[in-house]
Amino acid sequence: MSEQSLIVNGLVVTMDAGRRVIEGGSVLVADGRIAAIGDTAALRAAHPGTAEIDAAGKAVLPGLIDAHAHAGHTLVKTLGGGDGGRWTESVEAIYPRGATPEFWGADGALAALERLKAGVTTGLSIFGAYGSRTDDAAHAEAHAEGYRRIGIRSVLCPGVSPPPYPNRFFEWQGATHRERQIGLEDQLAVCTRLVERLHDTQDSMTRIMLCAPVGYPGRHGVTPETAKIYPEVAKQVRALSRAKGVGFTQDGHKGGTVRDAMDQGILGPDALLSHCIDLGEDEIRMVAETGTKIAHNPSANMSIIGRCPAIELMDAGATVAICSDGTAPDRSFDMFRHMTQAMHYHRRHFRDAKVLPPGKALEMITCDAAKALGLEAEIGSLEVGKRADIAIIDLHKPHLWPGDMPLYRLVCFALGSDVDTVLVGGRVVMRDRVVQTASEDAVMDTATREIGLALARTGLQHMTATPPGFWKSTRYG
Repeated sequence: MSEQSLIVNGLVVTMDAGRRVIEGGSVLVADGRIAAIGDTAALRAAHPGTAEIDAAGKAVLPGLIDAHAHAGHTLVKTLGGGDGGRWTESVEAIYPRGATPEFWGADGALAALERLKAGVTTGLSIFGAYGSRTDDAAHAEAHAEGYRRIGIRSVLCPGVSPPPYPNRFFEWQGATHRERQIGLEDQLAVCTRLVERLHDTQDSMTRIMLCAPVGYPGRHGVTPETAKIYPEVAKQVRALSRAKGVGFTQDGHKGGTVRDAMDQGILGPDALLSHCIDLGEDEIRMVAETGTKIAHNPSANMSIIGRCPAIELMDAGATVAICSDGTAPDRSFDMFRHMTQAMHYHRRHFRDAKVLPPGKALEMITCDAAKALGLEAEIGSLEVGKRADIAIIDLHKPHLWPGDMPLYRLVCFALGSDVDTVLVGGRVVMRDRVVQTASEDAVMDTATREIGLALARTGLQHMTATPPGFWKSTRYG
């Protein structure tokens, strides 16, 4: 007999092709997948005795999807106190020379915990930037295990560190370390092992995409000499992703680099490019015509430097997901906040409050985000046969009142803290805001210990002090 549960009496927002919404609806879950959707009375009658989750006064949504963020950033997000230069200095030291597998495991668990409590059931994490720890598969494996322990899906994106090669890493044993010089071929070999060991494992709880660095003159850390190396590196990583049948992603595109990516032959329907600010009209067409997907991060620093033409991309036929770029140096995994940011961001650009309606914004963190990850057949909507990844949001709160127009309230006024219950693959991983899979205090205590050790290894304890310019200034120096 199959294991079944019935979510009853909710406002079921299916996000299916017809965008069906069922008031007083129910979702039947069996063996990790959605078995039926419909009226509560009818489903109760058809499945008597099934264990129930009461969603009265709540919205029942597909689990939210965050299609772009960064491994490691959850532990380092406070460093520098908002001063981006100090934060970058910290990350460039900690990731390659201060982090251990235990660090990455603690980061994975804390990030997964934060995402879970905000209703995110699938989260992508770039593992291929700022000195990616692809010197040894143990680092990425530990991060994936942190996600599995909490119980949400991880799309982990290992890759190669930026040139020149070899890259310099520290391997720690207690208080001592040895330095390792790791070349490009060695890092590609580690990526291969990670695909073979982790991709589509544990009932698809872990998936792998491969990540290549984006380099252009003027980008931090890129010299005229190394800028010439990036295209060949990207082509090698892309060739590996195609050979292994996994997706490909790049972080940090801007006007001109998408044109370069087209020339390099790395675009395509299994490619996901992040940020994509200040694109030319020809680049927008290239993205749409190749089926390349876009991770739009409206709360990120790159969206301050330039603008992602998400509206124009979608009008051209491209798939665009709203993402967190979380969590450092100044943002969260709360996808409700990022939806609001996206709506304001593009309305301000067009000076038109009609741009990006709330329903479209919700699509961009559910069904569109699933398509961006190539997972639309499995997640992103509540439909029979799909995985039972479900977020239940409590709408009976003062900031979500009065009780009319629930869809509008859901998108424009809800917060991640309004998420009440979450199922992943039919398993209840949070109920009544109580996480069922791990001790929150234990996860946070481990995170505190691991970032403390990493700071001590790199001598960066001073980065936790309030920086100059925090008070009484209109900008950091």
